[in-house]
Amino acid sequence: MSAADNRRSARTPAAESETPERIEDIDVSTEMQSSYLEYAYSVIYSRALPDARDGLKPVQRRILYQMSEMGLRPERAHVKSARVTGEVMGKLHPHGDSAIYDALVRMAQDFTLRLPLIDGHGNFGSLDDGPAAARYTEVRLAPAALTMTNGTDEDEVDFVPNYDNQLMQPDVLPSAIPNLLVNGASGIAVGMATNMAPHNLVEVVGAARHLLEHPEASLDELMEFVPGPDLPGGGIVVGLDGVKDAYAGGRGTFRTRAKVAVEPITARKTGLVVTELPYLVGPEKVIEKIKDGVNAKKLAGITDVTDLSDRSRGLRLVIGIKTGFSPQAVLEQLYRYTPLEDGFSINNVALVDGSPRTLGLRELLRVYLDHRVSVVTRRSRYRLERRRERLHLVEGLLIAILDIDEVIQVIRSSDDSDQARTRLMQVFDLSQVQSEYILELRLRRLTKFSRIELEAERDNLLAEIAELEGILASDQRIRDVVSQELAEVAERFGTPRRTLLTSAKPSKAVSGAKAQAALEVADVPCRVILSATGRLVRVDLEPGAEGVAPRITPPARRSKHDAVRATLDTTTRTEIGAVTSRGRIVRLTPVDLPAVPANSVQLAAGVKVADYVGLTDRSEQVLALVASDSSIPLALGTAQGVVKRLSVGDWANRPEFEVISLKPGDSVVGASEASDDDELVFVASDAQLLRFSASSVRPQGRGAGGMAGIKLGAGAAALFFGVIRQASAEAAVVVTIATSGQTLAGTNPGSGKVSPFAEFPAKGRATGGVRAQRFLKGEDQLSLAWAGEGPALAVSGDGTTRALPEPSGKRDASGAPLDAVIGAVGTTLR
Repeated sequence: MSAADNRRSARTPAAESETPERIEDIDVSTEMQSSYLEYAYSVIYSRALPDARDGLKPVQRRILYQMSEMGLRPERAHVKSARVTGEVMGKLHPHGDSAIYDALVRMAQDFTLRLPLIDGHGNFGSLDDGPAAARYTEVRLAPAALTMTNGTDEDEVDFVPNYDNQLMQPDVLPSAIPNLLVNGASGIAVGMATNMAPHNLVEVVGAARHLLEHPEASLDELMEFVPGPDLPGGGIVVGLDGVKDAYAGGRGTFRTRAKVAVEPITARKTGLVVTELPYLVGPEKVIEKIKDGVNAKKLAGITDVTDLSDRSRGLRLVIGIKTGFSPQAVLEQLYRYTPLEDGFSINNVALVDGSPRTLGLRELLRVYLDHRVSVVTRRSRYRLERRRERLHLVEGLLIAILDIDEVIQVIRSSDDSDQARTRLMQVFDLSQVQSEYILELRLRRLTKFSRIELEAERDNLLAEIAELEGILASDQRIRDVVSQELAEVAERFGTPRRTLLTSAKPSKAVSGAKAQAALEVADVPCRVILSATGRLVRVDLEPGAEGVAPRITPPARRSKHDAVRATLDTTTRTEIGAVTSRGRIVRLTPVDLPAVPANSVQLAAGVKVADYVGLTDRSEQVLALVASDSSIPLALGTAQGVVKRLSVGDWANRPEFEVISLKPGDSVVGASEASDDDELVFVASDAQLLRFSASSVRPQGRGAGGMAGIKLGAGAAALFFGVIRQASAEAAVVVTIATSGQTLAGTNPGSGKVSPFAEFPAKGRATGGVRAQRFLKGEDQLSLAWAGEGPALAVSGDGTTRALPEPSGKRDASGAPLDAVIGAVGTTLR
């Protein structure tokens, strides 16, 4: 008999009856469907999708809450990430430690979140490398995370049991920050996914407050506050149609480009310098794709790629360009075939009332605001109840202190505490809670000073109760509190926008025989416009009849930044020069500028000139635009009254160069091309205007310092220098703004005057000129002056149009009071 037979014979009928076999017949398809639905439900609701209210997935919420419970505040020391991971896994999260640590790391990466919630210490990875193990890194809450968790102890949100029903955890965090829009989210569930772009906190708060005040606000109104995503790494968003689609319906696609500048590497070699990359694209990935493209002969004109990134300068990727290749054409190749241009698909899927929904911008803001209104309401109710309870005790203590001798006598004559409590309630008409509190009172609280403290506390409690009752009695008061708290958060944690938004068209890959031709950017006629507030925009033009560029049609309705300082007709591939107040010419190419249609020019669509021209500091300004092949001399005027004309000459291998040797403390106040037939104009701060012929200023070399232009009075400086063309002299006007030198700049509008240029007689060079405006009482200087072809257009510092007085025929008359401060004056769009 075998061993198996022995085991079978050893089984008794009794043993078999104790463990009877149980076999059930089930339908496999039904079982698979049921099990899969349970799994899908768990993934969707408990793992992959964020809640639309606080923008957090369950694991992220549990990490922040547990760290708050551990006291890991920003002012406390860091603790090991492994400790936090263990606490979260043991108490709140039913899954493995790797998922917890991955979520913890993501909330600490400043290149992933626009506003990190975890302050990490150690190696938390990069765009190309993963983080160190949890035992090697340390964490604590970032200051922004406190606004997410503060209030969980004031009944602001509901609590639910943890996975084993032994502890309680918040169902959602109070979230004083609109975290879902600010930091975005990504996750893959079953049958659905979410992918949300980060945004700027200040912009999102502005839109939320506007929607709170105007519940019926349209999407276009909200997009005035939130024009597009603001990615942590910066970059450039090209094409905003997909962004608007996502804001309208919850789904859309946009493309981001790296921020690239053309810079000289050596005296004879030019390179592309990458300082910002698309969202979640690392430099090693870019380098690898460039090498693959060069080896596959998809990319041409590249000599090498060097990563010069470091902690002090940040990202700096230098791509060498072969001699004879256009940097713009090579850059266009890189945009097409490498991650220097990358796409981002927005899919705004989040949980609303426990169900996954696809939300647009307005719906996302509405869900968040409803949550904050609920939080403020519950918090106010909680605080009201606590203050009422405290007031009840304080009133009982005041009664006891007033009759302290009798209270002591009642207590001493009682047999036990129960009798003492009962007698105190009867004798002094106290409640049971008040009597119990008096019995537990320490003798040191029975002094005269304690009575004063209690009376002050009572008064404070009554005031706070009245305030809280007023808030709870008015829906508008609650919304005001929500709006004020959002404003405080934006002021505390807000940062300037990092991502540039443009309406440029994204690149498209081509193949076949036309590939090489498609790499070249079309060298079409264009007009580059510089606004009076320092914004650049490119207008692409179709060639007009007989080689004449067509006239630009200005918009029917004026908007911001429509005042023009300078224009230049050129082509998209031709390099032009920007003349700065430091007496330099800096090269730039129009192809890098955002383009707008010729029939609807809005300078607000342009970009700040500092983003495309390397300026030394904030005091340096771009004053004019010049063509590299112009034969007309360039005229410049300085604050110390110096004038100079020169031929710019050859620009080869000169990314920037000086065009005037300035004296210490001097700066250029105006520049423009000027032929011998034109007239030059100076306006000084003491209201003296001088016009003289450009032919009286002989052209000089680049290193020359110029010659005397206007004779300045004691303490005066030249505010404006410009050129009046012979053909437009009759239509030219002079604008002057007078203020007091004793007032703070930008606070006093002063008085303004508009005069025909023809009213001012021409004088000789190096003379004092004539008076342009008579000062009123309290005025002693001009704060701003301008002369050019009319009509003139005045704007504020942010580009908003300001009103100017009607033109006055008398050249030395006094000005008319202005309604608002004028920051700049220019011509209108033509």
